[in-house]
Amino acid sequence: MSTTRNVAVIVGSLRKESFNLKVAKAMAAFAPASLKLNIIDIADLPHFSQDWEANPPQSVVDFRNKIGENDAVLFVTPEYNRSIPGVLKNAVDIASRPYAQGILMGMPGAVISASIGATGGFGANHHLRQVLVNVNMPILPQPEVYLGQVDKLLNDKGELDERTQKFLEKFLASFEQWITRNTKA
Repeated sequence: MSTTRNVAVIVGSLRKESFNLKVAKAMAAFAPASLKLNIIDIADLPHFSQDWEANPPQSVVDFRNKIGENDAVLFVTPEYNRSIPGVLKNAVDIASRPYAQGILMGMPGAVISASIGATGGFGANHHLRQVLVNVNMPILPQPEVYLGQVDKLLNDKGELDERTQKFLEKFLASFEQWITRNTKA
C-alpha cells in the first residue's frame, strides 16, 4: 500500500505573479499521487522577535502548525542580491524556534531556486541550504535544481515546458525517496 506524503511548500517570493509561485503551483499539479504539495503562505508572518517567542502571535502558531501537518518541506526561492529573500529567512527563523525545538528539526527538505537570470538562483539555493543545515534539516543533496531564465520556461497559463516538467518529475521522485529515508517511523 502506497503512502501519500504531505509536503509543505514555502515560496520565497511575495509577488502576486511570482515565477517561483508559478513553478510551485505547476509542480503541485503534476506531482505524483504519492506526494501532495501544500503551498503555505508566508506573507502575513510578523518579523521574528525573541520577545514574543514564549507567547507567539496567532499567525506564527498557525504557520508552525501548518508545517507540522506535513512530512517534509520544499523551499522554492528566487535570488535577491546573491542570497535568499528576507521574507523567506524570516519564515525559516520563525519555524526553527524555540531554539532546539523548532518544527523544522529533523524534517526532510529540498530546495529549488528559480530566476530570470542565467544561473537560476545558485547563490540563494546554496545560502538557503547553509541555513537549513544549521536548523538540523536533512536537505536533499541531489538532484540540485536551479531554474535559469524561468520566465522562458512557463507559458501564459503557468505551465512549465515539457523538458523542465520531466526534470522536475524526476526531482520529485528523488525527493519522495529522500522523505521516506529520512522520516521517522
